[in-house]
Amino acid sequence: MIPHSRPTLGEEDASRVARVVASGQIAQGPAVAAFERGMADHLGTPAAAAVSSGTAALELALRALSVGAGDEVVIPSFVCDALHHAVTRCGARPVLADADPVTLSIDTADAKRRVTRRTRAMIVPHAFGCPVDVGPFTALGVPVVEDCAQTLAPSGAPAPPGSHGTVAVCSFYATKLLTTGEGGLVAGPEDRVARVRDAREYDERSDLVPRFNYKMTDMAAALGLAQLDRLDAFLARRRAIAARYRARLAGAPCVLPHDAPGHVYHRFVVRVSRPVDGVIAALAARGVGTRRPVFRPLHRALGLADYPEAERAWMETLSLPCYPSLSDAAVDEVATAVREALSA
Repeated sequence: MIPHSRPTLGEEDASRVARVVASGQIAQGPAVAAFERGMADHLGTPAAAAVSSGTAALELALRALSVGAGDEVVIPSFVCDALHHAVTRCGARPVLADADPVTLSIDTADAKRRVTRRTRAMIVPHAFGCPVDVGPFTALGVPVVEDCAQTLAPSGAPAPPGSHGTVAVCSFYATKLLTTGEGGLVAGPEDRVARVRDAREYDERSDLVPRFNYKMTDMAAALGLAQLDRLDAFLARRRAIAARYRARLAGAPCVLPHDAPGHVYHRFVVRVSRPVDGVIAALAARGVGTRRPVFRPLHRALGLADYPEAERAWMETLSLPCYPSLSDAAVDEVATAVREALSA
């Protein structure tokens, strides 16, 4: 079975983590600080704070923007549940916006019409590795949280994703572009990041302002540093896999993903005209693991209507295997299985 996704791990990863274990300093310490500096440099931001997960990063980013009870936060419907959970944990109300039919991120025009006097922030994901233009969202006059959980630029890229919004968040789950096992990060101006650092740990404080243990460990950060050293190679391999898919699926009965400049293909998402669940089952029978890119849109979970593009994306999109350790032979096998499943 060719799995839909898997982490890319090697001897250097194990060695870096082992050195931290041998040092005896395994909780948040110098490795976390080094990882924060490395990620801030990579994102082109003044500062960064590493935390325990991408969901924690979203929540703490919103808290750094003073999001609280009575506020509204505009988020896309076609997205994972973490955004909804982060908003509600701050006491605010998530306001859903429809999907952009090309990028599959949040639609600019629909987001604009959802903004009210109670809107405190907006979360804009770079969905599935495709960078979006954040400018039209910042022009709405609302603080923008750039969700970079699925999009990172190569080293030295001009104006990389994460450097345009008010703050940016990253996720380092096992199958993300780089991994710390579990982990996340908030990046941005020093004053915003300082608020995140204050909120991620509660011990030995003179006050009882609500905080939580959202720290990253040095073991996780050591893995992240080893992965960050190889991130450019990871991204180059993802783009090579995407190019191979495009060649092998040319003329197939599916719509290939938007090939935007800077796309790093965290997911290779195609549109199909047949019921997605049936295609997933047909590909599994051929030894290929695939998934919907989003489990189900938030508007469906909340029983809401008026999100036609998010609904269409959920009904039509399929995520194919795309990760650095996927071989060319496996890419060809997946492409052949997709052609067969869509033609059966």
